[in-house]
Amino acid sequence: MSTVSPLETLARGAVEILSREELENALKRGKPLRVKLGVDPTSPDIHLGHTVVLQKMRQFQDLGHQAVLIIGDFTALIGDPSGKNATRPPVSEADVEVNAKTYLEQIGKVVDVSKLEIRRNSEWLSPLRLKDILSLASKVTVARLLERDDFQKRLKANTPVSFHELLYPIMQGYDSVMVKADVELGGIDQTFNLVMGRNLQREFAQTPQVCLMTPILTGLDGAHKMSKSLGNHIGVHDPPDTMFGRAMSIQDAMMLDWFTLLTSAPVEEAKAQISGAPRDAKLRLAELIAARFHGAEAARAARERWDRVVVKKETPEDILEFVVPAAELKDGNIGLARLLVLVGFATSNSDGRRLIEQGGLTVDGQRISDPGPFVPRSGQVLRAGKKNRFVRLKIQA
Repeated sequence: MSTVSPLETLARGAVEILSREELENALKRGKPLRVKLGVDPTSPDIHLGHTVVLQKMRQFQDLGHQAVLIIGDFTALIGDPSGKNATRPPVSEADVEVNAKTYLEQIGKVVDVSKLEIRRNSEWLSPLRLKDILSLASKVTVARLLERDDFQKRLKANTPVSFHELLYPIMQGYDSVMVKADVELGGIDQTFNLVMGRNLQREFAQTPQVCLMTPILTGLDGAHKMSKSLGNHIGVHDPPDTMFGRAMSIQDAMMLDWFTLLTSAPVEEAKAQISGAPRDAKLRLAELIAARFHGAEAARAARERWDRVVVKKETPEDILEFVVPAAELKDGNIGLARLLVLVGFATSNSDGRRLIEQGGLTVDGQRISDPGPFVPRSGQVLRAGKKNRFVRLKIQA
């Protein structure tokens, strides 16, 4: 029986390793490595896209290495310019603190927090005096900073680049110096920042860290990186039914990447299943994702409910009830598009009309195409969209 080497395990799904030979040699020495991952808590939630690099950290933990999580409570106040076409708005210290707490709770769904060394970069960045910052900045040339693709694009588009943004990669690189990182993890969009850490370690007479960059997970829309702001995400706190249903909505062309980056299924096996039975492959993928965060039993139940509700078109038993506000009724009528907004199936009247006109709404199993006046009755079941959202109406006497 063939065995997978530690390097092969760590290299799975990695876009680039600087340098692979250095990592291989470090692993052979048998000494626990200090593996750094920096996160700026600029938002309260994490999604499957974030778990790609977190899973890499967990793999290092499972191999006996020391994972070091840097909470960027200082760098979050600057804002990472990676992938941004404009200066990021500042985040308040209060928001950073709230977000940091939720990050740690959610990260624990992937990494072993009990074995995690957690540091905040305010420990060493906040005490820096101006002469310390000038000394640190003197180790990096302006030309080197302006090589960054994000800055190049903005300068060509006559979009401002603020001076404090130039300091961001220096500050993040200094984190590697302070924790004496042997390896730093990050998405491929973080390459510049990770290499900056490698360069600064040389300046401080440290062995330069290995940089391991992971791919960016494409979101549910099939066009952009997974992002909460774009609504194309699956959150790690989403319930199993939501995870399963949203995973089933991805394009077939995305399945192999998702298998590779989000599951431990053998890649060749996944390729064969996708090629021979794509629907079964997607069902398996969705179940594996749900099981990862909620357990095998909850994932199987989610798959069974999907089969009943989506495939067999059965109405689920546990439907939320919605009381139609009396103030919204006029002569017993309500605009159907408006009702969809009230129950949460649409974000606006125009969105509701579009859903209805495109055939995405049924009332008691009958498709409705008129977004105009509607007479609601207690017990009616509304079902909307490909996500199969249900609600049972109730009219107050």
